[in-house]
Amino acid sequence: MGFSARAQSLIGEIQDADDWGLASEAFSLPPAADLPATTEAQAADEIKLGLAVLKYARLARGGRMTPARVSVLLDQKATLVNPKTVLTEIADSTAPDAYLRSLQPKQEQFERLHQALVKLRASLKARGRKPASDPVVQRIVINMERWRWMPPELGSYYVWDNIPAFTARVMKNGKSIYVEKVVVGQLKYATPIFSAHMRSIAFNPEWIVPETIKLEDLQPALRGGVFGVPDTSVLRDHELTVSYQGKPVDAEQVDWGRANILQYTFTQPPGPDNVLGKLKFNFPNKHAIYMHDTIQPEFFDEEVRALSHGCIRVRQPDRLATLLLGEDKGWSVQQVQDLLATGNNSIVPLARPVPVHLTYFTVVADEKGKLQTFADIYGIDAKMSSLLFGTPLRSDGGTVEAAGDGGAPPKKRAAWNSGQGSLSDAINGLFGN
Repeated sequence: MGFSARAQSLIGEIQDADDWGLASEAFSLPPAADLPATTEAQAADEIKLGLAVLKYARLARGGRMTPARVSVLLDQKATLVNPKTVLTEIADSTAPDAYLRSLQPKQEQFERLHQALVKLRASLKARGRKPASDPVVQRIVINMERWRWMPPELGSYYVWDNIPAFTARVMKNGKSIYVEKVVVGQLKYATPIFSAHMRSIAFNPEWIVPETIKLEDLQPALRGGVFGVPDTSVLRDHELTVSYQGKPVDAEQVDWGRANILQYTFTQPPGPDNVLGKLKFNFPNKHAIYMHDTIQPEFFDEEVRALSHGCIRVRQPDRLATLLLGEDKGWSVQQVQDLLATGNNSIVPLARPVPVHLTYFTVVADEKGKLQTFADIYGIDAKMSSLLFGTPLRSDGGTVEAAGDGGAPPKKRAAWNSGQGSLSDAINGLFGN
């Protein structure tokens, strides 16, 4: 008698895959009206449909490519459903097409982009255009793909740092209750994309110089630069103390020309010149990335704020600290200000760790479905567009060659980032990120 109504609903759902940011042509489906003449032919049709269902389940939940294929910046891994589970649950489902739809991401932003995509595709078809080649359609599809790599549950209360938007948000029960400007990593030190849990907030933090800055900035200065004369003034100028295997050492007694600088720890104490400012938000991760204050607030006046050494600088971080500690401990504004005023290094642990999601979304949709787009500062859209559509995509709908691991340089940069300025400028502007 041919396929049942349930099976035909599955075929129809898979044929509508384009509306979900997938590609319907990627699925090998038997004709819904097929009437196989033999048992073998019927089995072949059922096997073909079963394989299409499994492929749809994998792509709906995990995307059409792995994050690692796109960029080393994407430290994410999709959560897939076991194929046996898919076959069992879809067989038991009274509405198998609805079951397939349920495998799509549940995040509200994903659903808003889905609705925007459906509306845009219908409009383009009505005007006789091909949706697949439209740059706005492609950008929506690219961002829907990245939502598939996000954790299935973001949390009822979490911090959302969206790199291309240069913003940090605190989300509570699906609503944005805090939004602030941030500075993110410049192209050379691009901020990675990952999720972690904030476990503490440091008031008046110490700063430990990271390895890249030891090698690229401190080591040349200590060895004397072009003149080759050892010079430890950079340490004195920025109050950097030195230790080796946990024990303080006299920097004047170290032969920096031969020493392995990575074996030494350089620490800047709390104070008005500390490059982390007065607050540091710790969410332990393998990338050594954190959010923090800054002593260069002028960077927040830049339109394109890809200016740091990788970490995320937050404008008016005391507001964020007050919000987080108010939620976690019931602290008041005055309690936060009093602890800051001591000038002492204090670590305040959070009783309930807060999820922090560093993302790379160049298209977001508001509650009315209106789209807001952001520049592809690291060229990740361009790389994904090449893989998905065969052509790299740029924000204005044109094309751009992805640089290296994928990246288009920011439009504006601070003076030190263009090769100007002194080492002191570099330390204050670049260190601590």
